[in-house]
Amino acid sequence: MLTLIPLPAFDDNYIWAWHDGRHAIAVDPGDPAPLIAFLDASGLSLTAVLITHHHRDHTGGNVLLRQRYGCAIHAPDNPRIPGVTHVVRGGDSIELTEPPLRLRVLATPGHTLDHVSYLGEGVLFCGDTVFGCGCGKLFEGDAETMTASLEAILALPDATRVCCAHEYTLSNIAFAKTVDGANPALLARESADGALRARNAPTLPSTLALEKATNPFLRFHEPEMKAFASRYLKRPDPTPAEVFGAIRAAKDAWDG
Repeated sequence: MLTLIPLPAFDDNYIWAWHDGRHAIAVDPGDPAPLIAFLDASGLSLTAVLITHHHRDHTGGNVLLRQRYGCAIHAPDNPRIPGVTHVVRGGDSIELTEPPLRLRVLATPGHTLDHVSYLGEGVLFCGDTVFGCGCGKLFEGDAETMTASLEAILALPDATRVCCAHEYTLSNIAFAKTVDGANPALLARESADGALRARNAPTLPSTLALEKATNPFLRFHEPEMKAFASRYLKRPDPTPAEVFGAIRAAKDAWDG
């Protein structure tokens, strides 16, 4: 049995630690300090690091962790990612023995072009592709690229646990209400996640079922979001990518 822990880092990042009581893997350890403190307090050995993309708040711990633990560093092929020992691409599998895990690599470009996600044991580590009730900004990809990545995630089982890299959920819900405010599932999520944050508990992981029901960036096939995009774009019958693009543009403007 594996235990999944979100470790807060920086202002709003999560480093995901997954362990069997003896050995652990970590996902996107941009700041090594909270991870090292957790490993030391728990008596765990770090065997592998999984990196979703090249941004420094996800990769900053690689070199120190490699030096300290001798762990493998799995990451997409990008020279801006330090300390990589194993390059991964969409479609690859990662076989680990300590802890015993088989992970599938999904290509999920959009936020960045090198972005990958990792799937195993019904858990999805999606970095900055999907957030709680949101998605990452399109720093390098376009709406069509991101929509294709989100379609791949939407094809996963509803019970998939969604492990995002940032605690943005309440802010994302506030935006989602501006485009999908009559959605009862969204309003229920606002209440539940608000209660979690009030006691400083994480809103993550969520489930893919919850994201499908409440996250406007995953609802680009839904009539309500198509209607919003039609109003936003001032024309009928937008494509799924155009629906997503309209929601993304509205969020970018809302962020100011």
